[in-house]
Amino acid sequence: MRKFALLLFLLNISFLFAQKEVSGVVKENTGNALPGVNIVEKGTQNGVSTDMNGAYKIKVKDGATLVFSYVGFAKLEKAVTSAVLNVVLSEEGGQNLDEVVVTGTRTAPRSNTTSALPIDVISAKDLASTGQASFDKALQYKIPSFNTVQTPVNDATSLLDPYEIRNMGPSRTLILINGKRKNMSSLLYTQTSPGRGETGADISAIPTDAIERVEILRDGASAQYGSDAIAGVMNIILKKNTNYGSVTLRSGVTSEGDGEMLGISLNNGSTVGDKGFVNYTVDFSKVNLANRPGKVDAAAEANGNTGFGAPLADVQAFLAKYPDAGNVNGSPETAAAKFLVNGGINYTENTQLYYNAAYVYKKVNSFANYRTPYWRTLDEYPYLLDLFGDGTNPSSYVGYVPTFTGDLNDYNATIGYKSTKNEWNTDASITTGGNKQSYTVSNSHNRSVYSNGDFVYGGSSPISFRPGGTSFNHIVGNLDISKVVSDKISIGFGSEFRTENFEIIAGDEASYFGVGADSFQGNNPENSGKFNRYNLGGYFDVAYDVTEDFLVNGTVRYEDYSDFGAATVWKVSSRYKFLDDKITLRGSLSTGFRAPSLHQIYTQKSQSSFEAGGAIVVTGLINNVSSAARQNGIPKLDAEKSNNLTLGFGLKPSKDFTFTLDYYNIKVKDRVLLSNEIAFEVDTNNKPTNRQSFFVNGMDTKTSGVDVVASYRNILLGSGKLALNFSGNYTFENERDGAVKDPQSIKNLSGPLANQTVIDATQEALLFTSRPKFKYIFGGDYEIGKFGFSLNNTVFGPTKFKNAGMSDDLRIEFLTKVVTDLGVTFSATEKLTVSLNVNNLLNVLPEWQFKAENAAGTALINNAVGIKEQSNLITFNQRYSQMTYDGYHFSQLGTMFNLSLNYKF
Repeated sequence: MRKFALLLFLLNISFLFAQKEVSGVVKENTGNALPGVNIVEKGTQNGVSTDMNGAYKIKVKDGATLVFSYVGFAKLEKAVTSAVLNVVLSEEGGQNLDEVVVTGTRTAPRSNTTSALPIDVISAKDLASTGQASFDKALQYKIPSFNTVQTPVNDATSLLDPYEIRNMGPSRTLILINGKRKNMSSLLYTQTSPGRGETGADISAIPTDAIERVEILRDGASAQYGSDAIAGVMNIILKKNTNYGSVTLRSGVTSEGDGEMLGISLNNGSTVGDKGFVNYTVDFSKVNLANRPGKVDAAAEANGNTGFGAPLADVQAFLAKYPDAGNVNGSPETAAAKFLVNGGINYTENTQLYYNAAYVYKKVNSFANYRTPYWRTLDEYPYLLDLFGDGTNPSSYVGYVPTFTGDLNDYNATIGYKSTKNEWNTDASITTGGNKQSYTVSNSHNRSVYSNGDFVYGGSSPISFRPGGTSFNHIVGNLDISKVVSDKISIGFGSEFRTENFEIIAGDEASYFGVGADSFQGNNPENSGKFNRYNLGGYFDVAYDVTEDFLVNGTVRYEDYSDFGAATVWKVSSRYKFLDDKITLRGSLSTGFRAPSLHQIYTQKSQSSFEAGGAIVVTGLINNVSSAARQNGIPKLDAEKSNNLTLGFGLKPSKDFTFTLDYYNIKVKDRVLLSNEIAFEVDTNNKPTNRQSFFVNGMDTKTSGVDVVASYRNILLGSGKLALNFSGNYTFENERDGAVKDPQSIKNLSGPLANQTVIDATQEALLFTSRPKFKYIFGGDYEIGKFGFSLNNTVFGPTKFKNAGMSDDLRIEFLTKVVTDLGVTFSATEKLTVSLNVNNLLNVLPEWQFKAENAAGTALINNAVGIKEQSNLITFNQRYSQMTYDGYHFSQLGTMFNLSLNYKF
């Protein structure tokens, strides 16, 4: 018995000596420590968990393998080769935020710098470092090929600004949430601004604090994801952390003392039982009006050719009190409430239920152009003294400014089920989403007679109207199956069913009768209604690793729509890496398509627009399936088709330095455009009348350019570390390819109606040159002790406009400018961080000049009187001091100070 005890003792001693201690830190792929991670020595019951700082310590046998697991993150196995083992967990099994991406392939995820496609990866920290109040504006200062800017006095456009990648318009970038299609907005941009005639998803509604990272695929991807992916795909990956929460208090103000912003956001997460997780975000914000009106030119205002034809003395008397003519021109007052939840349950090691949902409410208050007392006069409309004066004293009437209030509701939700069986990966999900906008116009009136049983004149007009609105929703079902067949071949296939519903909501009668509410006409019942369609698509994807370094990937997709037919598209991409993955050559060739949206097919309305010279005119938009369209020979819309070519390379000579350069060439055939107003009739004086616009497959286009992204991190500077970054986009060409495709009925017009075209120089400028010719972002981040500093310079290249009504011998050009942003963060404690951002540190403002198209243009520029008339024409007599009515290339608000406090708990 004593010998047996001695033997056990010796065995225990030998076992202890065979063990060694391993320690380390576990982080998520955004750099945050992960408390509560389960760490088990493989094949044993020996295990520990990480502490609040993500640290762990465990004794294991020689040659052991540690298994790291945490709800919401992929399991990771690591062999023990040293006494210190630090690891990073990620959703898809990646080792680093900028190394593994899930966008752009339907098979296994690939490394970013060695992928076959150009992909930008932006972390939550990157977004926060910009100091911008909304997600879309943060992207503006992080992604060179992404552009968005607020537009001046454009009614419903104030609810969400048009954005675009590679100058392709908002409708040609597909937005995904955790890999699933997000709903489009119900808003159709119909004013003269960038994005005219298109619609896109409301990405500004997504709370920034809910985002873990953003993956932007800068390549045509219709074959992989379906319609709308001609320019690229933006995949927004939501946070999953469950170990901590944070509260962020944000505030801001412009250097002019307006545009005050105040917001509070809560992001938190927790485990649900032993196998589930949930992460949620609640965000409230309020931004006040920032006003940047110009000083109105009295002489031009009184000039009958470019102004209102009012007596100069009357104009001067009013402008002496109100130099800006009462105009409100800047960024609108906005209030928003945003809610988002992301979660999942791992039923077994190979099955997971996942879900996410979001709801956003926004209220935006903006203004139309001020109706001065010499514009809407008492001589013409004597009842205005009762509506907007005291009813007796004419001097009490000083005009009025119609207000526009928009209420936006946006939601999206996905529930899905993932499983792995016999190495087959299955992902089945259903997604729903919608967007509804309703409008209110106040401090206005209807100048027409409107009918409500009896005929009542304008003096009895209400001054507040409900013009109706729009609504859009979709339901999307997805089934995606993939398998790594061998060490060389991966396959993926699946299907998508989508049903879409679009509604034009009628307004109250006074808002649409006759000329309708002054500034914004309501939707009449004849133009309102509900419209829907469905489509079914399927794809097959195969990736073949010819060698460890040489990859070929191919995808084919078939999609069939209920309203215009089917499309088959394909994509082939390839990558070759060498020198131990330090250099990667890559390229892709693909075809694509974009179905015209229900908005473009069915929208029909009357609208007020600014006409060069100061007039506000009411025009009509007829849809392509209406009787009016048939009578005028307007054809139904067809799908856009595209050809995309991308060629590039990536360098990663060290773990700290990366460089990618990609050339792209996009050709779009039968591009869907909103036409000019075309007159199909003449009045009794034989002058064109009854002008109408409509959607048409108006032209073919070609776009090419280059994207470059470079970063150098972990540069030792003193006792701190410096990271440098440079990225840029340069457009080689963005122009019409061939002649404008005028319908035959317009070509056949004669006499006073002859020589009209659906797309003129003004519309082409909005399409092709209203976004920067180039944009570069260069900056650095420096971390030392508890402080972090960032300095970024964004170079906005020139934008060009051919404004309506101006001389054909001229164009205007917004000059190249550099906007500098400074950020300072201070980690006061482990839990409290204070951040100060000074955006546009040097108060750089947009600046434009006239440019001559020819010798006649040069002569006009040198003619002080003539060029002043041109300037007044495109600025509404100087109401827009830093821009034209059509837009500009970056914010006109100047310096903005932002202070935020973040507390982790």
